[in-house]
Amino acid sequence: MSPRARPDAPHPHLTSAYCKGCGRCVDACPKHCIEPGTAIDPLSGLVPVTLDLEACTACGLCYEACPEPFGLHPDDEQHAWELSDPKEHFGPRRESSAPVAVDRPSRLIPLPSDLAPLIIKGTYASAIGALLAGCRHFFGYPITPSTEGAELMAKVLPGLEGVFVQACSEVATINHMYGCGGAGLRTMTFTSSPGLSLMLEGVSYMIGAEVPGVIVNIMRGGPGLGNIGPAQSDIRLVCRGLGHGNTHAIVLAPANPQEMLDLTMLAFDLAFAYRNPVVVLGDGYLGQVTGKVALPDHLVEPGLPAWAVYGDREHRRNLISSIELGEADLEARNLELQAKYDRMTANEQRSDSFRCEDAEVLLLAANTPARMAKAAVQRLRAQGVKAGLFRPVTLWPFPMDALAALLPQARRLMVVEASLGQLEDELRLALSHAGVAHPPIEHVQHTGGVLPQPDEIVQAVLRQEGAR
Repeated sequence: MSPRARPDAPHPHLTSAYCKGCGRCVDACPKHCIEPGTAIDPLSGLVPVTLDLEACTACGLCYEACPEPFGLHPDDEQHAWELSDPKEHFGPRRESSAPVAVDRPSRLIPLPSDLAPLIIKGTYASAIGALLAGCRHFFGYPITPSTEGAELMAKVLPGLEGVFVQACSEVATINHMYGCGGAGLRTMTFTSSPGLSLMLEGVSYMIGAEVPGVIVNIMRGGPGLGNIGPAQSDIRLVCRGLGHGNTHAIVLAPANPQEMLDLTMLAFDLAFAYRNPVVVLGDGYLGQVTGKVALPDHLVEPGLPAWAVYGDREHRRNLISSIELGEADLEARNLELQAKYDRMTANEQRSDSFRCEDAEVLLLAANTPARMAKAAVQRLRAQGVKAGLFRPVTLWPFPMDALAALLPQARRLMVVEASLGQLEDELRLALSHAGVAHPPIEHVQHTGGVLPQPDEIVQAVLRQEGAR
Protein backbone atom coordinates (compact mmCIF):
# COMPACT_ATOMS: atom_id res chain seq x y z
CA MET A 1 0.00 0.00 0.00
CA SER A 2 1.12 3.52 -0.61
CA PRO A 3 2.20 5.62 2.37
CA ARG A 4 -0.11 8.30 3.72
CA ALA A 5 0.91 11.63 2.19
CA ARG A 6 2.02 14.53 4.31
CA PRO A 7 0.06 17.74 3.71
CA ASP A 8 3.23 19.56 2.63
CA ALA A 9 4.69 16.73 0.54
CA PRO A 10 5.76 17.77 -2.97
CA HIS A 11 3.77 16.53 -5.93
CA PRO A 12 5.40 15.07 -9.01
CA HIS A 13 6.58 17.30 -11.80
CA LEU A 14 7.27 16.01 -15.34
CA THR A 15 9.99 17.44 -17.56
CA SER A 16 8.51 16.01 -20.74
CA ALA A 17 11.68 16.33 -22.84
CA TYR A 18 13.31 13.64 -20.67
CA CYS A 19 10.36 11.24 -20.57
CA LYS A 20 10.70 8.19 -22.81
CA GLY A 21 7.12 7.09 -22.26
CA CYS A 22 8.22 3.74 -20.80
CA GLY A 23 5.07 3.52 -18.63
CA ARG A 24 6.72 2.41 -15.37
CA CYS A 25 5.25 5.36 -13.50
CA VAL A 26 1.82 4.54 -14.96
CA ASP A 27 1.96 1.08 -13.37
CA ALA A 28 3.36 2.43 -10.10
CA CYS A 29 0.69 5.09 -9.40
CA PRO A 30 -2.07 3.67 -7.12
CA LYS A 31 -4.40 6.60 -7.90
CA HIS A 32 -4.14 6.40 -11.69
CA CYS A 33 -2.89 9.98 -11.92
CA ILE A 34 -0.48 9.12 -14.73
CA GLU A 35 -1.56 7.92 -18.16
CA PRO A 36 0.26 7.13 -21.42
CA GLY A 37 0.57 10.19 -23.63
CA THR A 38 -0.59 10.76 -27.19
CA ALA A 39 1.47 13.81 -28.30
CA ILE A 40 5.09 13.83 -29.46
CA ASP A 41 7.44 16.12 -27.57
CA PRO A 42 9.20 18.31 -30.18
CA LEU A 43 12.54 18.26 -28.34
CA SER A 44 12.87 14.52 -27.76
CA GLY A 45 10.78 13.12 -30.60
CA LEU A 46 9.19 10.70 -28.08
CA VAL A 47 5.71 10.50 -26.52
CA PRO A 48 5.82 11.44 -22.79
CA VAL A 49 3.21 10.45 -20.22
CA THR A 50 0.55 12.89 -19.01
CA LEU A 51 -0.24 13.87 -15.39
CA ASP A 52 -3.60 14.59 -13.75
CA LEU A 53 -2.74 15.27 -10.11
CA GLU A 54 -6.22 15.92 -8.70
CA ALA A 55 -6.20 12.60 -6.81
CA CYS A 56 -2.43 12.57 -6.15
CA THR A 57 -1.42 11.72 -2.56
CA ALA A 58 2.26 12.66 -3.15
CA CYS A 59 3.27 9.12 -2.22
CA GLY A 60 6.44 9.28 -4.26
CA LEU A 61 6.15 5.84 -5.84
CA CYS A 62 6.31 7.32 -9.33
CA TYR A 63 9.74 8.87 -8.62
CA GLU A 64 11.11 5.51 -7.60
CA ALA A 65 9.72 3.85 -10.71
CA CYS A 66 11.07 6.44 -13.16
CA PRO A 67 14.42 5.40 -14.72
CA GLU A 68 15.18 8.97 -15.85
CA PRO A 69 16.72 11.16 -13.10
CA PHE A 70 15.56 14.36 -14.80
CA GLY A 71 12.19 13.08 -16.04
CA LEU A 72 9.76 12.70 -13.16
CA HIS A 73 10.77 14.48 -9.95
CA PRO A 74 9.26 16.37 -6.98
CA ASP A 75 8.05 19.81 -7.95
CA ASP A 76 10.18 21.46 -5.27
CA GLU A 77 13.45 20.24 -6.82
CA GLN A 78 15.41 22.59 -9.07
CA HIS A 79 17.13 21.09 -12.11
CA ALA A 80 19.52 23.49 -13.74
CA TRP A 81 20.63 21.01 -16.40
CA GLU A 82 18.45 21.41 -19.49
CA LEU A 83 18.25 19.66 -22.81
CA SER A 84 20.71 21.43 -25.07
CA ASP A 85 22.67 21.08 -28.24
CA PRO A 86 25.84 18.99 -27.70
CA LYS A 87 27.85 21.89 -29.13
CA GLU A 88 26.73 23.99 -26.12
CA HIS A 89 27.18 21.47 -23.30
CA PHE A 90 30.37 23.01 -22.00
CA GLY A 91 29.43 26.65 -22.30
CA PRO A 92 31.19 29.28 -24.40
CA ARG A 93 34.42 28.18 -26.01
CA ARG A 94 37.42 29.45 -24.09
CA GLU A 95 39.66 31.92 -25.80
CA SER A 96 42.94 30.51 -26.99
CA SER A 97 46.24 32.06 -27.84
CA ALA A 98 46.62 29.58 -30.69
CA PRO A 99 46.81 31.16 -34.15
CA VAL A 100 43.77 30.85 -36.39
CA ALA A 101 44.21 28.10 -38.98
CA VAL A 102 44.50 29.05 -42.62
CA ASP A 103 44.32 26.87 -45.71
CA ARG A 104 47.60 25.20 -46.55
CA PRO A 105 47.18 24.70 -50.31
CA SER A 106 48.12 21.54 -52.14
CA ARG A 107 51.18 21.63 -54.35
CA LEU A 108 51.55 20.06 -57.80
CA ILE A 109 54.88 18.33 -58.37
CA PRO A 110 55.83 17.75 -62.03
CA LEU A 111 56.53 14.21 -63.21
CA PRO A 112 59.04 13.35 -65.98
CA SER A 113 57.51 13.60 -69.42
CA ASP A 114 59.11 10.39 -70.69
CA LEU A 115 57.46 7.95 -68.28
CA ALA A 116 56.42 4.78 -70.08
CA PRO A 117 52.73 3.81 -70.07
CA LEU A 118 51.63 1.03 -67.73
CA ILE A 119 49.70 -2.09 -68.73
CA ILE A 120 47.53 -2.63 -65.65
CA LYS A 121 44.02 -3.58 -64.59
CA GLY A 122 41.40 -1.03 -63.65
CA THR A 123 41.60 -1.37 -59.87
CA TYR A 124 45.39 -0.94 -59.99
CA ALA A 125 44.96 2.15 -62.14
CA SER A 126 42.55 3.63 -59.60
CA ALA A 127 44.93 2.88 -56.72
CA ILE A 128 47.81 4.55 -58.58
CA GLY A 129 45.56 7.52 -59.29
CA ALA A 130 44.83 7.82 -55.56
CA LEU A 131 48.54 7.71 -54.70
CA LEU A 132 49.33 10.38 -57.29
CA ALA A 133 46.48 12.49 -55.87
CA GLY A 134 48.17 12.49 -52.47
CA CYS A 135 46.15 9.80 -50.71
CA ARG A 136 48.21 8.22 -47.93
CA HIS A 137 45.39 6.81 -45.78
CA PHE A 138 43.45 3.75 -46.88
CA PHE A 139 40.75 1.86 -44.99
CA GLY A 140 38.90 -1.10 -46.39
CA TYR A 141 37.58 -4.62 -46.19
CA PRO A 142 38.32 -7.09 -49.01
CA ILE A 143 35.50 -7.85 -51.42
CA THR A 144 35.65 -9.22 -54.95
CA PRO A 145 35.99 -7.79 -57.61
CA SER A 146 37.67 -4.74 -56.03
CA THR A 147 40.21 -6.37 -53.70
CA GLU A 148 43.26 -5.97 -55.96
CA GLY A 149 43.13 -2.20 -55.54
CA ALA A 150 43.32 -2.57 -51.78
CA GLU A 151 46.13 -5.12 -52.10
CA LEU A 152 48.23 -2.67 -54.11
CA MET A 153 47.65 0.07 -51.53
CA ALA A 154 48.71 -2.36 -48.78
CA LYS A 155 51.99 -3.02 -50.61
CA VAL A 156 52.82 0.58 -51.47
CA LEU A 157 51.58 2.79 -48.61
CA PRO A 158 54.03 1.65 -45.89
CA GLY A 159 56.95 2.67 -48.11
CA LEU A 160 55.39 6.12 -48.52
CA GLU A 161 54.91 6.61 -44.76
CA GLY A 162 51.22 6.06 -45.35
CA VAL A 163 48.57 4.15 -43.42
CA PHE A 164 46.77 1.00 -44.56
CA VAL A 165 44.12 -0.45 -42.24
CA GLN A 166 42.11 -3.54 -43.06
CA ALA A 167 39.04 -2.72 -41.04
CA CYS A 168 36.92 -5.35 -39.34
CA SER A 169 33.96 -4.54 -41.62
CA GLU A 170 32.65 -2.05 -44.14
CA VAL A 171 30.80 -0.29 -41.31
CA ALA A 172 34.12 0.26 -39.55
CA THR A 173 35.76 1.27 -42.83
CA ILE A 174 33.50 4.23 -43.50
CA ASN A 175 33.79 5.45 -39.92
CA HIS A 176 37.58 5.30 -40.12
CA MET A 177 37.24 7.44 -43.24
CA TYR A 178 34.98 9.86 -41.36
CA GLY A 179 37.66 10.42 -38.74
CA CYS A 180 40.53 10.62 -41.22
CA GLY A 181 38.68 12.91 -43.62
CA GLY A 182 37.61 15.08 -40.68
CA ALA A 183 41.29 15.62 -39.93
CA GLY A 184 41.61 17.10 -43.42
CA LEU A 185 43.55 14.13 -44.83
CA ARG A 186 43.00 12.41 -48.17
CA THR A 187 41.43 9.02 -47.57
CA MET A 188 39.76 6.34 -49.70
CA THR A 189 38.39 2.83 -49.86
CA PHE A 190 37.72 0.15 -52.47
CA THR A 191 34.48 -1.79 -52.15
CA SER A 192 31.83 -3.60 -54.16
CA SER A 193 28.05 -3.55 -54.11
CA PRO A 194 27.18 -5.42 -50.86
CA GLY A 195 30.01 -3.60 -49.08
CA LEU A 196 28.74 -0.20 -50.18
CA SER A 197 25.31 -1.05 -48.76
CA LEU A 198 26.90 -1.48 -45.34
CA MET A 199 28.63 1.90 -45.58
CA LEU A 200 25.56 4.01 -46.22
CA GLU A 201 24.94 5.23 -42.68
CA GLY A 202 28.51 6.46 -42.44
CA VAL A 203 28.31 8.06 -45.88
CA SER A 204 25.27 10.00 -44.71
CA TYR A 205 27.21 11.17 -41.63
CA MET A 206 30.12 12.28 -43.81
CA ILE A 207 27.83 14.22 -46.13
CA GLY A 208 26.02 15.83 -43.18
CA ALA A 209 29.30 16.80 -41.50
CA GLU A 210 30.88 17.87 -44.82
CA VAL A 211 33.77 15.42 -44.64
CA PRO A 212 35.63 14.55 -47.88
CA GLY A 213 36.60 11.05 -48.94
CA VAL A 214 36.72 8.89 -52.07
CA ILE A 215 34.79 5.63 -52.42
CA VAL A 216 35.69 3.42 -55.38
CA ASN A 217 32.77 1.02 -55.87
CA ILE A 218 33.22 -1.82 -58.35
CA MET A 219 29.66 -2.94 -59.06
CA ARG A 220 28.70 -6.60 -59.21
CA GLY A 221 25.46 -8.50 -59.75
CA GLY A 222 22.69 -8.50 -57.15
CA PRO A 223 20.43 -8.29 -55.25
CA GLY A 224 21.69 -9.96 -52.11
CA LEU A 225 25.01 -11.72 -52.36
CA GLY A 226 24.45 -12.09 -56.11
CA ASN A 227 27.65 -12.87 -58.00
CA ILE A 228 30.90 -11.18 -58.95
CA GLY A 229 29.95 -10.57 -62.59
CA PRO A 230 30.00 -7.06 -64.09
CA ALA A 231 26.81 -5.09 -63.54
CA GLN A 232 25.49 -1.56 -63.12
CA SER A 233 23.35 -2.56 -60.18
CA ASP A 234 24.22 0.39 -57.92
CA ILE A 235 23.41 3.38 -60.13
CA ARG A 236 20.16 4.08 -58.32
CA LEU A 237 21.84 3.62 -54.95
CA VAL A 238 24.69 6.08 -55.54
CA CYS A 239 22.55 8.64 -57.36
CA ARG A 240 19.47 8.56 -55.10
CA GLY A 241 20.18 6.59 -51.94
CA LEU A 242 23.43 7.53 -50.19
CA GLY A 243 22.10 7.04 -46.69
CA HIS A 244 19.29 8.71 -44.80
CA GLY A 245 18.47 12.37 -45.23
CA ASN A 246 18.93 14.61 -48.23
CA THR A 247 22.27 13.25 -49.42
CA HIS A 248 24.10 13.54 -52.72
CA ALA A 249 27.63 12.94 -53.92
CA ILE A 250 29.30 13.44 -57.27
CA VAL A 251 29.37 10.08 -59.08
CA LEU A 252 32.11 9.55 -61.68
CA ALA A 253 31.68 6.66 -64.16
CA PRO A 254 34.92 5.62 -65.90
CA ALA A 255 34.83 3.47 -69.02
CA ASN A 256 38.43 2.17 -69.23
CA PRO A 257 41.53 1.77 -67.03
CA GLN A 258 42.89 5.16 -68.10
CA GLU A 259 39.78 6.86 -66.77
CA MET A 260 39.97 4.77 -63.60
CA LEU A 261 43.25 6.59 -62.89
CA ASP A 262 42.25 10.01 -64.17
CA LEU A 263 38.83 10.12 -62.50
CA THR A 264 40.18 8.86 -59.18
CA MET A 265 42.63 11.76 -59.17
CA LEU A 266 39.80 14.12 -60.05
CA ALA A 267 37.65 12.62 -57.28
CA PHE A 268 40.06 13.81 -54.59
CA ASP A 269 40.07 17.35 -55.98
CA LEU A 270 36.26 17.41 -56.05
CA ALA A 271 35.94 15.88 -52.59
CA PHE A 272 37.96 18.69 -51.04
CA ALA A 273 36.56 21.43 -53.27
CA TYR A 274 33.05 20.66 -52.02
CA ARG A 275 33.86 19.00 -48.66
CA ASN A 276 31.82 15.97 -49.65
CA PRO A 277 32.42 12.30 -50.44
CA VAL A 278 32.84 11.40 -54.12
CA VAL A 279 32.01 8.01 -55.64
CA VAL A 280 34.05 6.48 -58.47
CA LEU A 281 31.66 3.93 -59.96
CA GLY A 282 33.14 1.08 -61.97
CA ASP A 283 31.79 -2.34 -62.88
CA GLY A 284 33.20 -5.81 -62.29
CA TYR A 285 34.67 -6.09 -65.78
CA LEU A 286 36.25 -2.64 -65.65
CA GLY A 287 37.82 -3.43 -62.28
CA GLN A 288 39.54 -6.52 -63.66
CA VAL A 289 40.26 -5.73 -67.33
CA THR A 290 43.84 -4.80 -68.28
CA GLY A 291 44.57 -1.76 -70.40
CA LYS A 292 47.20 0.77 -71.37
CA VAL A 293 47.43 3.65 -68.90
CA ALA A 294 49.48 6.81 -69.38
CA LEU A 295 50.66 8.56 -66.24
CA PRO A 296 49.82 12.25 -65.73
CA ASP A 297 52.32 15.08 -65.84
CA HIS A 298 52.16 15.73 -62.08
CA LEU A 299 51.45 14.32 -58.67
CA VAL A 300 49.88 16.10 -55.70
CA GLU A 301 51.48 17.01 -52.40
CA PRO A 302 48.34 17.61 -50.34
CA GLY A 303 47.91 20.62 -48.12
CA LEU A 304 45.76 20.97 -45.02
CA PRO A 305 42.44 22.83 -45.04
CA ALA A 306 41.66 25.45 -42.42
CA TRP A 307 38.50 23.61 -41.33
CA ALA A 308 40.31 20.35 -40.44
CA VAL A 309 40.12 18.88 -36.93
CA TYR A 310 43.79 18.05 -37.09
CA GLY A 311 44.73 18.08 -33.39
CA ASP A 312 47.29 20.88 -33.49
CA ARG A 313 47.16 24.38 -32.01
CA GLU A 314 46.07 26.06 -35.24
CA HIS A 315 43.02 23.82 -35.67
CA ARG A 316 41.92 23.39 -32.06
CA ARG A 317 38.90 25.66 -32.49
CA ASN A 318 37.36 23.53 -35.25
CA LEU A 319 34.35 21.28 -34.82
CA ILE A 320 32.83 18.77 -37.22
CA SER A 321 29.35 17.41 -36.53
CA SER A 322 26.22 16.31 -38.36
CA ILE A 323 23.95 16.85 -35.32
CA GLU A 324 21.29 19.57 -35.31
CA LEU A 325 18.67 18.94 -32.63
CA GLY A 326 16.28 21.76 -33.45
CA GLU A 327 13.95 21.32 -36.40
CA ALA A 328 14.56 24.83 -37.70
CA ASP A 329 18.34 24.40 -37.36
CA LEU A 330 18.28 21.09 -39.20
CA GLU A 331 16.13 22.54 -41.96
CA ALA A 332 18.61 25.39 -42.36
CA ARG A 333 21.43 22.86 -42.51
CA ASN A 334 19.66 20.89 -45.24
CA LEU A 335 19.10 24.06 -47.23
CA GLU A 336 22.83 24.84 -47.00
CA LEU A 337 23.63 21.37 -48.31
CA GLN A 338 21.07 21.75 -51.09
CA ALA A 339 22.74 24.98 -52.17
CA LYS A 340 26.00 23.04 -52.43
CA TYR A 341 24.30 20.32 -54.49
CA ASP A 342 23.02 23.05 -56.79
CA ARG A 343 26.57 24.32 -57.27
CA MET A 344 27.71 20.80 -58.09
CA THR A 345 24.94 20.45 -60.64
CA ALA A 346 25.81 23.75 -62.27
CA ASN A 347 29.59 23.23 -62.37
CA GLU A 348 30.42 19.52 -62.42
CA GLN A 349 28.44 17.94 -65.26
CA ARG A 350 30.80 15.84 -67.36
CA SER A 351 30.20 13.80 -70.49
CA ASP A 352 31.85 12.41 -73.60
CA SER A 353 30.42 11.90 -77.08
CA PHE A 354 31.32 9.92 -80.19
CA ARG A 355 29.98 10.69 -83.67
CA CYS A 356 27.18 12.81 -82.23
CA GLU A 357 27.61 15.82 -84.50
CA ASP A 358 24.87 14.61 -86.88
CA ALA A 359 23.47 11.65 -84.94
CA GLU A 360 19.82 10.81 -85.53
CA VAL A 361 19.99 7.65 -83.40
CA LEU A 362 21.59 8.50 -80.07
CA LEU A 363 22.91 5.68 -77.90
CA LEU A 364 23.44 6.49 -74.23
CA ALA A 365 25.67 4.28 -72.08
CA ALA A 366 28.23 4.41 -69.25
CA ASN A 367 31.06 2.23 -67.88
CA THR A 368 31.90 -0.96 -69.84
CA PRO A 369 28.56 -0.99 -71.76
CA ALA A 370 29.66 2.31 -73.32
CA ARG A 371 32.52 0.45 -75.02
CA MET A 372 30.03 -2.02 -76.52
CA ALA A 373 27.81 0.87 -77.60
CA LYS A 374 30.76 2.62 -79.26
CA ALA A 375 31.50 -0.50 -81.31
CA ALA A 376 27.82 -0.63 -82.27
CA VAL A 377 27.93 3.00 -83.45
CA GLN A 378 30.85 2.19 -85.74
CA ARG A 379 29.01 -0.79 -87.24
CA LEU A 380 25.80 1.22 -87.67
CA ARG A 381 27.69 4.02 -89.41
CA ALA A 382 29.14 1.45 -91.81
CA GLN A 383 25.55 0.49 -92.68
CA GLY A 384 24.47 4.08 -93.31
CA VAL A 385 22.73 4.72 -89.97
CA LYS A 386 23.62 8.09 -88.44
CA ALA A 387 24.27 6.80 -84.94
CA GLY A 388 26.22 8.42 -82.11
CA LEU A 389 27.16 7.67 -78.51
CA PHE A 390 26.52 10.03 -75.60
CA ARG A 391 28.38 8.89 -72.49
CA PRO A 392 27.62 10.49 -69.10
CA VAL A 393 30.88 10.64 -67.14
CA THR A 394 29.03 12.05 -64.14
CA LEU A 395 25.95 9.98 -63.38
CA TRP A 396 25.14 12.54 -60.66
CA PRO A 397 24.84 15.31 -61.54
CA PHE A 398 23.52 13.98 -64.84
CA PRO A 399 25.07 15.95 -67.76
CA MET A 400 21.77 17.30 -69.00
CA ASP A 401 23.19 20.49 -70.47
CA ALA A 402 25.36 18.65 -73.01
CA LEU A 403 22.67 16.10 -73.82
CA ALA A 404 20.02 18.76 -74.40
CA ALA A 405 22.13 20.27 -77.18
CA LEU A 406 22.04 16.96 -79.09
CA LEU A 407 18.35 16.16 -78.77
CA PRO A 408 16.83 18.46 -81.42
CA GLN A 409 18.40 16.43 -84.27
CA ALA A 410 17.84 13.00 -82.68
CA ARG A 411 14.90 10.84 -83.75
CA ARG A 412 15.52 8.14 -81.19
CA LEU A 413 17.28 7.58 -77.88
CA MET A 414 18.49 4.10 -76.92
CA VAL A 415 19.88 3.42 -73.43
CA VAL A 416 22.38 0.55 -73.25
CA GLU A 417 23.01 -0.71 -69.73
CA ALA A 418 23.87 -3.68 -67.52
CA SER A 419 20.87 -3.13 -65.24
CA LEU A 420 17.12 -3.13 -65.60
CA GLY A 421 16.56 0.55 -66.23
CA GLN A 422 18.62 2.23 -63.52
CA LEU A 423 20.54 4.40 -65.99
CA GLU A 424 17.38 5.00 -67.99
CA ASP A 425 15.64 6.20 -64.85
CA GLU A 426 18.39 8.78 -64.28
CA LEU A 427 17.98 9.93 -67.88
CA ARG A 428 14.20 10.22 -67.61
CA LEU A 429 14.41 12.06 -64.29
CA ALA A 430 16.94 14.53 -65.69
CA LEU A 431 14.79 15.13 -68.78
CA SER A 432 11.74 15.69 -66.61
CA HIS A 433 13.47 18.16 -64.29
CA ALA A 434 14.90 20.04 -67.24
CA GLY A 435 11.56 20.12 -69.06
CA VAL A 436 13.31 19.12 -72.28
CA ALA A 437 11.42 17.60 -75.19
CA HIS A 438 12.93 14.34 -76.29
CA PRO A 439 12.44 11.58 -78.87
CA PRO A 440 11.16 8.10 -77.95
CA ILE A 441 13.39 6.21 -75.50
CA GLU A 442 14.25 2.56 -76.15
CA HIS A 443 16.74 0.30 -74.41
CA VAL A 444 18.98 -2.73 -74.47
CA GLN A 445 19.26 -4.15 -70.97
CA HIS A 446 20.98 -7.04 -69.23
CA THR A 447 21.52 -7.84 -65.57
CA GLY A 448 23.07 -10.44 -63.28
CA GLY A 449 26.56 -9.99 -64.71
CA VAL A 450 25.57 -10.23 -68.39
CA LEU A 451 26.80 -7.36 -70.57
CA PRO A 452 25.08 -5.98 -73.71
CA GLN A 453 26.93 -6.97 -76.87
CA PRO A 454 27.59 -4.81 -79.96
CA ASP A 455 25.70 -7.12 -82.34
CA GLU A 456 22.50 -7.10 -80.30
CA ILE A 457 22.67 -3.31 -79.98
CA VAL A 458 23.02 -3.03 -83.76
CA GLN A 459 20.13 -5.43 -84.33
CA ALA A 460 17.92 -3.53 -81.87
CA VAL A 461 18.57 -0.29 -83.74
CA LEU A 462 18.04 -1.85 -87.18
CA ARG A 463 14.76 -3.46 -86.12
CA GLN A 464 13.41 -0.09 -85.16
CA GLU A 465 14.81 1.54 -88.27
CA GLY A 466 13.08 -1.11 -90.37
CA ALA A 467 9.79 -0.49 -88.55
CA ARG A 468 9.78 3.19 -89.50
